[in-house]
Amino acid sequence: MKSISIKPKFRNNTNSKIGLVALSSDFSIEKDFNSIFLNLPIDLFINRLPFYNPLTHENLIKMTEKLTEVTENILPNQTLDTVAYGCTSGTIAAGVDEITNKIQSAKPNCKVTTPITSAVNALKHLNLKKISVFTPYPQAINEKVINYFKNEGFAIQSFASFNLESDLDIGKIDPKYLLEVLTKMDTNDAEALFVSCTALPVFEIIQELENKIKKIVLSSNQVLIWDSIRSVGYDSSIEGYGKLLSKN
Repeated sequence: MKSISIKPKFRNNTNSKIGLVALSSDFSIEKDFNSIFLNLPIDLFINRLPFYNPLTHENLIKMTEKLTEVTENILPNQTLDTVAYGCTSGTIAAGVDEITNKIQSAKPNCKVTTPITSAVNALKHLNLKKISVFTPYPQAINEKVINYFKNEGFAIQSFASFNLESDLDIGKIDPKYLLEVLTKMDTNDAEALFVSCTALPVFEIIQELENKIKKIVLSSNQVLIWDSIRSVGYDSSIEGYGKLLSKN
């Protein structure tokens, strides 16, 4: 048998690279990101972080112990332009600086986005101050979410929650039922509704919900996608997922 050695030719890949750290228990975030990134000139790479139920402040902090390792294993020894951390309540619990430091320990100089900081950026971008908030979390976590927004200068006009203690249960919520619940929520005095949690299947119903309540609707995955793609310079209109992603 004659063996031939052929010199490889490598492609010049100029696409920006975004890494996503998803929770091991999250049913929704990967599907939501893929539904958008499939049609973008941006490459998405995902790894999953161990999550510990029930949803408590202590467990939200505990899962960050492996954050640097999980981030490093997204294209090991390669650079990423941005890393998105896929946990809203977990960012609040551990602190934005702690999340950023752990991620940048693995991927130096990358930009870091999180759902809660992305939500603040989106609200400021849209010049909104008065919001309604919905979460699936237990009460102790809810209080921290409310306080975060208040500390950022936003007025909470109304609040509602499923008060669930398991991240797995959150991902199993029926989107049609969620649409019904959110449509009935009192948002009269608010300029926008923010629906928290990357695991909650709200991304697919955002446009219909906006049409029904005549308010801007933001969700954890929607704002995280928006902030992540903007971080690498992509700002073209994406239709069908609410006003934030459509070109203003």
